[in-house]
Amino acid sequence: QVQLVESGGGLVQPGGSLRLSCAASGSIFSIVAMGWYRQAPGKQRELVAGITQSGSTNYEDSVKGRFTISRDNAKSTVYLQMNSLSPEDAAVYYCNLKKLRLGGVTDYWGQGTQVTVSS
Repeated sequence: QVQLVESGGGLVQPGGSLRLSCAASGSIFSIVAMGWYRQAPGKQRELVAGITQSGSTNYEDSVKGRFTISRDNAKSTVYLQMNSLSPEDAAVYYCNLKKLRLGGVTDYWGQGTQVTVSS
């Protein structure tokens, strides 16, 4: 099994910054990618940013230039640096890990961390 523990959410004013962290533990081998998703009330969960084991990254269009995903392989941790936050970024942010398992790809999720952007 895989355990994902997120931290770093909270309340920030518009234009501010937050850094989310996600520490992975357990059977953390055969990882395909890790990433961050978010879900706002009444909306579907969406991919915010992802990073593959080779280091390739991708971002949702609205966060390009403002958010940066990175990882520390030694700590099995992935980060999401979020700058220039707006109220539209408010959501529960979930860490995701994709792992090769039983001939396919299995998703693992963290418990979520709330990001609130308000003055």
